[in-house]
Amino acid sequence: MPPIVRVDAISKSFGANRVLDGVSFNVAKGSVVAIIGRSGSGKSTALRCIDRLETVDAGRIDVCGHDITSPRLDLQQLRRDVGIVFQSYNLFPHMTVEQNIMLAPRLVLKLGKAELRERARMVLAQVGLADKADAYPSQLSGGQQQRVAIARSLAMSPQVMLFDEVTSALDPELTGEVLRVMEKLAADGMTMILVTHEMGFARKVAEEVIFMHRGKVWEQGAGAMLDAPRTEELHNFVASGL
Repeated sequence: MPPIVRVDAISKSFGANRVLDGVSFNVAKGSVVAIIGRSGSGKSTALRCIDRLETVDAGRIDVCGHDITSPRLDLQQLRRDVGIVFQSYNLFPHMTVEQNIMLAPRLVLKLGKAELRERARMVLAQVGLADKADAYPSQLSGGQQQRVAIARSLAMSPQVMLFDEVTSALDPELTGEVLRVMEKLAADGMTMILVTHEMGFARKVAEEVIFMHRGKVWEQGAGAMLDAPRTEELHNFVASGL
């Protein structure tokens, strides 16, 4: 089968700073790809380009049949097919958990109230928060809020999920509960691309790990490459524990 995500020689600069320099990789449907690297290596920018939150200067990205670089891109359809979760939860504090989750499907998919509520309950069960539908974000822990953010993306029934350092603001215990949700999504066949500093999770869950350095794909392969780096840069990165 053709890849569901194809990134082909993309470049991106911010002023004189070249953040992405000819980055290429493919993602097969149902697979998990982890992107790792030091701060400033371009990994988060690459993820944002896949969801068209940033535009590329050169190269091409195809996601779920959408040419991201096309001026005729249907951005609303792309947002249906690709979900993204960030480090910050971005939940509306004046809305309940259920209302936060129902908002996008109501506005974009135009679903009725009964179907919206059913969908919200279903995705909350997926992330282990079935009993929190009527709670407000301020009543939840950071880990629970991040799981709600994941549920909110799942409510749009995306084909691909993007995760950008979603555990970096959490303590180890809360990190564990979020990673368990992501591991379950992977086991259920969700296509996932995650920028992460959790090396153990990358080894365990990802079919492919991409190490970025200086805006390039420096090494890529199965998680075992983290135990036997081919380049000095990856060796130093793994040894530093970053």
